[in-house]
Amino acid sequence: MDNDTRSQILAELRSRHAARKRADEDVKAARDRLTRGGDIKPEFEFELMGLFARNELSAAVTIWALAAIFALASMFWAPWFEGSLWLTLVIASKVILLELCRRFVAHARHDSDLKLWRRRFILAELFCGVVWAGFALVGMGAGGSEPFSSHVFIFASLIVLLAVRMTFTSPMMSLLYVGTIPMTIAVSTRLIMMGEPFYYALAAMAVGVHIYFVFLAKGIRQTTLQMLAFRAEKDMLIAELHEEKLVSDEARRRAEAGSKAKSRFLATMSHELRTPLNAIMGFSEVMKDEMFGQHSAPVYREYANDIYDSGRHLLQLINEILDLSRIEAGRYELVEERAHLGDIAQDCQRLLTLRADSKGLEVSMEIDSDLPQVWVDVRAMRQICLNLLSNAIKFTPKGGRVSLAVGQAADGGQILIIRDTGPGIPADEIPKVLQAFGQGSLAHETAEGGTGLGLPIVKSLIELHGGTFDLSSELRKGTEVRVFLPPKRVLATVAPLQPLGAERHRQPTPPPTRKPRLKVTPRPPSPLRPTRVA
Repeated sequence: MDNDTRSQILAELRSRHAARKRADEDVKAARDRLTRGGDIKPEFEFELMGLFARNELSAAVTIWALAAIFALASMFWAPWFEGSLWLTLVIASKVILLELCRRFVAHARHDSDLKLWRRRFILAELFCGVVWAGFALVGMGAGGSEPFSSHVFIFASLIVLLAVRMTFTSPMMSLLYVGTIPMTIAVSTRLIMMGEPFYYALAAMAVGVHIYFVFLAKGIRQTTLQMLAFRAEKDMLIAELHEEKLVSDEARRRAEAGSKAKSRFLATMSHELRTPLNAIMGFSEVMKDEMFGQHSAPVYREYANDIYDSGRHLLQLINEILDLSRIEAGRYELVEERAHLGDIAQDCQRLLTLRADSKGLEVSMEIDSDLPQVWVDVRAMRQICLNLLSNAIKFTPKGGRVSLAVGQAADGGQILIIRDTGPGIPADEIPKVLQAFGQGSLAHETAEGGTGLGLPIVKSLIELHGGTFDLSSELRKGTEVRVFLPPKRVLATVAPLQPLGAERHRQPTPPPTRKPRLKVTPRPPSPLRPTRVA
């Protein structure tokens, strides 16, 4: 199974898992709504109750101070004992509510009975609301002789109370209703009882202000819910990241263990297979060459030749697998030295001449004569050239043509080009043939069998040199492979400062006028080796 198919399967599995997870969450949310009779999640409802309780505890002194101010102000139009009685009731109701809030903060948990706590809060807040509504009754026994300022002050106190309770009880709208509606009803009733249009207008304004504050409280509550949702989503993301980190750590540990097992296996395979292979190839070569006499049956020689070829193929496969494994593990070390890329190409062409002649192929070579030396791993470059040439010869039918060219690249580097007239590779199969054990469909049908490791090894080796690998092919017309060595791999030559041997023929003449030396502008030195003088 190739990487693209594997990626598609993994993506499909992830999408199915995500869809199943979303469906489960929707079912759970619907079940929770049916159980609770609302749209708020249990954890959100607990957080909203906790927010209300903490707000009440943090502003306890402020509410008591506000009630004391109202009680003192009421003494201007009402007897002092009425204001004192009202203040006492406010303090008592507030103590009950604060004690309930303190217990909730100290003992309540997510799995607590939230309905019971909600009922307790509603009753305590209702008691507070009724007590605060009693402020509108302070001084009403004066027989209508209350001053105008008292009614205005009571109206203003209603607005202040609505603002305070909206701030504290907005997380739980039911508490806002039971805590403020009694006060609004009491104030509106007192103003209507005055029997004047002005007070009717104040009563209507009191109701309108109450409705306005209710809408503001709903907006604040919605913002709070969004804040809690974002925080829950953040916590969920953090938990998922932690889980993914654990999974990735486990996957990395398994990958490292697998890499070590792979290295041990390859080392064992290298030793355990090479040793008998040497014996098999050696004895089969002796038998096929009939060194100790002719076989009684000629077919034995053919069998020995087949055994030798099979052993050589297996040894080549082992070497290629080991090379590719070392490259992938980052353990392939380049043994660099200076060499001529054209000489390496000629050596490889000579090694494969007999093979090309046996298939009746025409092999042409074109190498620039003035190419400078390059700083490369000679063994790796020879393997690159041999793999590409052997592929071209292998996949080119009889009577075809293979060409090899080495020249200067446009950027100052050097380029190796190999062309053939084989069946070509479809465009959609080029990524496949560049993978380990990947082969094109047409080449697999029309040519000799192979391991599919040649091109991946070539690509990896040239990338170790800092170069690039380019493969282009046209179906039924052939394939062209270009291997580029970067300019930093090219060793620049520096011209001598004076002609050789000139120091032997110098005459003792008076020192002439100083002449400027010949300026030489060499190619920038390679970072891999200092510039050398030719």
